[in-house]
Amino acid sequence: MKVTNQNLQIDGIDKEILRALMEDARTPILEIARNVGISGAAIHQRLRKLEKSELISGSKFIINPKALGYTTMAFVGIYLDKAMSNPEAVKQLQKIPEVLECHYTTGNWSIFIKILCKDNEHLMHLLNKEIQSISGVSRTETFVSLQQQIDRQIKI
Repeated sequence: MKVTNQNLQIDGIDKEILRALMEDARTPILEIARNVGISGAAIHQRLRKLEKSELISGSKFIINPKALGYTTMAFVGIYLDKAMSNPEAVKQLQKIPEVLECHYTTGNWSIFIKILCKDNEHLMHLLNKEIQSISGVSRTETFVSLQQQIDRQIKI
């Protein structure tokens, strides 16, 4: 089965390459080539095609936050006074390093963020002193994650 998205076409070999790299981005190209049954040059060529199509947007090392003392993950729904406050509020949230993700949402909140803190005291400080003090923020609603159960990318 081929996956198509306008100019993008990926076949079974592309999927095998992607799955291998999604599992471990440090897998040597020649190892993937041996497993797939094509040359290393062909793997490089296919990867360039996938990068150019923007299906692959990069690779990164993943830091274990617990090793740095960050043990409290929370999600915060942010209520804003008015929709006009959105861009400025996001600009201020970008200045807070503990904010990992920020989304405009439908429903009750204007903005929904994911934050990582060292502990509950750190979380309380962020909420009271940094997030709720942003101009336009009327109130917040916080959900503390007890344990992450699923962590994955979209299936290829």
